[in-house]
Amino acid sequence: MDALNIAEIPFEDGKIRYRYSRFLSDDGSRWIRHGSFVAYHPNGEIASEGNYVQGVESGSWRDYHDNGQIAAEGVYTDGVETGIWRYWNSDGSESGA
Repeated sequence: MDALNIAEIPFEDGKIRYRYSRFLSDDGSRWIRHGSFVAYHPNGEIASEGNYVQGVESGSWRDYHDNGQIAAEGVYTDGVETGIWRYWNSDGSESGA
């Protein structure tokens, strides 16, 4: 694996939409997410945060509503949701979904 590079992908208005670490594949044909990942809502609040390992979601992840309230929390194993995931409504109340 080559050195990690930080990518910042903007919305059309220039605000950051995604910020994540990545590395270039061995053949140089594509970037592979590896390490910290953060997605943002258009208002600047965090939308999602977690980690990638060799291009797949891994470990604890959290999603947030655009008002900053937590929306979901759980664990990924090799890119698949595993275990118990919890969900909340935008008012902070726990959702059954």
